[in-house]
Amino acid sequence: MFEFAHLRCFVAVAEELHFGRAARRLNMTQPPLSRQIQLLEHLLEAKLFERSHRRVALTPSGRTFLPEARRLLQLAEGAAMSIRRVSGGDVGAVTIGFTAASGYGFLPDVFQRLRARLPGVDVALREAVTSAQLDALANGRIDIGLVRPPVRHAGLEFRIVLREPMIVALPPDHRLADRDRIDLVELGGDPLISYSPFEARYFHDLTLRLFSAAGAQPTIAQHVSQIHSVLALVRIGLGVALVPEAARQLHFEGVAYRELARAGETADLGAVWRSDNENPAAARALEIILGEG
Repeated sequence: MFEFAHLRCFVAVAEELHFGRAARRLNMTQPPLSRQIQLLEHLLEAKLFERSHRRVALTPSGRTFLPEARRLLQLAEGAAMSIRRVSGGDVGAVTIGFTAASGYGFLPDVFQRLRARLPGVDVALREAVTSAQLDALANGRIDIGLVRPPVRHAGLEFRIVLREPMIVALPPDHRLADRDRIDLVELGGDPLISYSPFEARYFHDLTLRLFSAAGAQPTIAQHVSQIHSVLALVRIGLGVALVPEAARQLHFEGVAYRELARAGETADLGAVWRSDNENPAAARALEIILGEG
C-alpha cells in the first residue's frame, strides 16, 4: 500500500508539472522523487504521468487520482493537528465541581476566561458540597473541584484561589443599618441565621470563630445550608447573618450589607485536583483557574 510520502510527491509533481520544481519544493533531489512516483505507479498499477523531455502531463488516471490524493493528505494533516491540539489541551473536555457560594462571583469569572482561552474545550459544571467533590475526584467523575479547606487527601493537590472577607447581612431597618462597619459584639443579642454544622460545616465553624475572636456569644435562631437561604431569612426579618462578600452579587432586595469592624478570618476557596490526572484539557483549565494561564 502506498504511503503519505508517495502522495506528497505525486501532488507536488501534479501541481508543478515539472520534476525539478517539485523536487525543490519538497527539499529533495530529482532522482529520489522520480523513484517515489515510479513506486506509486507500480503500487496503483496505473500510469499517472506522461513524460517527455519537453513536458510532464497527467494521464486520465493521474487526473482522477489527484483530488483523492489531496483529500487524503488533508485528512492526515487534519488528524495530526487534532491530535496535537488534544495533547496540548486546546480541545477536549473538562468537568469542574463547585460549591454553591463559589458560583456567585469566582466561578462566573473563571468560566468566561475558560471560554475565551480554551474555546475548543467542553466545560461541564457540577454543583456539590466539598465532601461530595472530593469523592467525585477520587472516582474520576470530575477533573477539578472548587472547595472549602481544609483538604487532606492522599493523591490530591490543593491551592487557595480566593480569599474574601465575611460581611454582615441585616434588614435595612435594623438598628445598626446606618453604620458602615459593625462590631460583632454589638450583634451578640440579635438572633443569628447561621449555617448547618453538617451540610455547611465550613461556614458554621467560620462564623463561630469570628464571634469568638470578637469576644461575643451569638444567639443562633436558625440553621440553614445555603447562603441564598440565609439571605432569604434575613430579608423576612428572622435575624442577622454573616455571609461572604460575594453574596452581594445575589442582589437580594430587603437585605443590607455592612463590613465587619474588626478584620478576621477570610472565607477561603481552593482548587483541588488529582495529581495523577492525565487529561491535557484539565491541565490547561487548571492553569487558568490558578491564574497561571
